[in-house]
Amino acid sequence: MSSIQASRGTRDILAPEIYDWQHLEALARRILAQAAYTEIRTPSFEATELFARGIGETTDIVGKEMYTFVDKGDRSLTLRPEGTAGAVRAFIEHKLFAQGGVQRLWYTGAMFRYERPQAGRQRQFHQLGVEVLGSKDPRADAEVIAIASDFLTELGLTDLVVDLNSVGNAEDRLAYRGALVDYFTPYEAELDADSRDRLTRNPLRILDSKDKRTQEIVQAAPSILDYLGAESQKHFERVRSLLQDLGIAFRLNPRLVRGLDYYTHTAFEIQSTLLGAQSAVCGGGRYDRLVAELGGADTPAVGWAIGLERLVLLLQKLSQRTAPTADFYLVSRGELAEAKALFVAQSLRRAGFITELDLSGAKFDKQLKRASSAGAKAALILGESEVASGQLQLKWLATGEQQAIALTDITANPETFRQTFSQRFSS
Repeated sequence: MSSIQASRGTRDILAPEIYDWQHLEALARRILAQAAYTEIRTPSFEATELFARGIGETTDIVGKEMYTFVDKGDRSLTLRPEGTAGAVRAFIEHKLFAQGGVQRLWYTGAMFRYERPQAGRQRQFHQLGVEVLGSKDPRADAEVIAIASDFLTELGLTDLVVDLNSVGNAEDRLAYRGALVDYFTPYEAELDADSRDRLTRNPLRILDSKDKRTQEIVQAAPSILDYLGAESQKHFERVRSLLQDLGIAFRLNPRLVRGLDYYTHTAFEIQSTLLGAQSAVCGGGRYDRLVAELGGADTPAVGWAIGLERLVLLLQKLSQRTAPTADFYLVSRGELAEAKALFVAQSLRRAGFITELDLSGAKFDKQLKRASSAGAKAALILGESEVASGQLQLKWLATGEQQAIALTDITANPETFRQTFSQRFSS
């Protein structure tokens, strides 16, 4: 019988890669907590209508990439392809707006899109995202970009570039839409099939085409920046000024429209040259109409999402993180000694030491070899004679130095034991 393997586009995350994930997740929690963002956890699947209305029916995500199914209650459900729509649904459903002020939310979790798997892009992938709901202030735009920049910089990424654009408000986009239709119509026969379909439904999406010939045509297309009204220009100028004050370098990219229909005003991506063609590691922008479109009150909002798979690839290019090594490795042999070793291991763990307990029952020399291979700093050796004498042997694996330790020093006074040896383990 053949073995069952992970489905195409999904993968298991194992050591040592898992330590990169744990590192970036811990860093994200610290940075977002410092900025007073509150974690939110939403379901992995939602009503299909949420994404059709929120993301936009003309987008590739809704039209081609969603995992949609009908449940036993004849309801159409979809595995979430992104995190913003679910966060906004929760904001409306739980009346978070009633708490007053600005709501700063963040989330992380698995998302699902039916795409061609490649490096850094899977059908089940993971995102870290933030949403700031309730403020139209350009400072909110600059804040989320600054937080993303701080997070990525603290991870050690030094080659980052912020691409910045404004897609204006609804009136600006309507005027720009007409200009794009006028520009692209003479080239209709030369556009790729998706772009021809978008020409009358959503011509802004043509700017995002990956087709080579369409990209060539796009180069001379009108710029959205020439169609911004006074309000949009003022907002965008303020965002740029704030980023300059923060020392965050950016480049204007009037072709940047992002892949979702809900964006208004600011749109941005943070790129890394280490990723080659798939260079975007973070993307986001303002979406002032989305809350109202999903049934809530008119609420301005801005946010971003980071693809964690791509971020882990970047960390691996910089340096391979290794597994945290044990402080103590418990070596024991004999029924009484093995039972006591478990008790000792738990005492050490409660005292704050990383402790690995050998469960093999093998001879002492084999267990000590495993202790060295595991990279532990010290081995604690416990046999029947040690149980009888009330002492065990502590062996420093780097030097071979060995000393006797009373069992009660560990089990009865773990805090004193920790203080005695903490300096040696921190060195």
